[in-house]
Amino acid sequence: MDFQLKNRFFIVTGAGSGFGRAIATQLLVEGANVLAIARSNDVLDEFRLQQGERLSTLALDVYGDNAPQQIMEFCKNRFIDGAVINAGGPPAKKVMETSLSDWDAAYRSLVRWKVDFTQNLVPVFQKQCYGKMVFIESVSVKQPVENLVLSNSLRAAVTGFVKTLSQEMAAEGLTFNILSPGYHDTAAMQRLFAKKAAIDGITETMARQQFEASIPVKRMGKAEELAVLACWLLSPLSGFVTGQSFSHDGGLVRGLFG
Repeated sequence: MDFQLKNRFFIVTGAGSGFGRAIATQLLVEGANVLAIARSNDVLDEFRLQQGERLSTLALDVYGDNAPQQIMEFCKNRFIDGAVINAGGPPAKKVMETSLSDWDAAYRSLVRWKVDFTQNLVPVFQKQCYGKMVFIESVSVKQPVENLVLSNSLRAAVTGFVKTLSQEMAAEGLTFNILSPGYHDTAAMQRLFAKKAAIDGITETMARQQFEASIPVKRMGKAEELAVLACWLLSPLSGFVTGQSFSHDGGLVRGLFG
């Protein structure tokens, strides 16, 4: 299927590994041009050597106060077709294990920078009369995940933000959607394996097996599978879809509107 992405330009944050890397790679496969953002120059240099001239890179901590301005300066005078908003998650903790400093840090990593970046990017989209944003959040916005109170709470705030923004901007040709991945075979899952192993007194391998057993399809998802859905949401073909949160979870969410 042709997603009509050839020669379009996209920003992908958290592109050093996991979902961000998979989405950036799939966009390039589809013929798009990509700005991949991650913290490590070494990781980005390796990625650029693999992919060639349609990939540009920017080593940047997206949590930094001036990060959105640096990104927009880098993209100055370019037509920006869309952006993937993605970064790592907070530590795995139960409610009574958290401190107020944990909540402050989680707000900064899960909410604050996304609002800041969005408020810098949307005026560009409005001037273009076109633009798409896809936020990579978590299945925790559909049903809470054990031992992830920080993610369960603050990713829900992002969902409310994105839904509200989508309503405000729908008539301007701009779309805003969320991907809500369940358990995938990425490095981010390791913190959940480690937490469950410590609580239950089992090995991390056994913890992984228990997670897999809880998924109706009985396996972890692949980042490359989620990347295809992200490309569709970034394509002109999804122009009638906005303000939605799409589970990519192997059937994990039990609710009727999962």
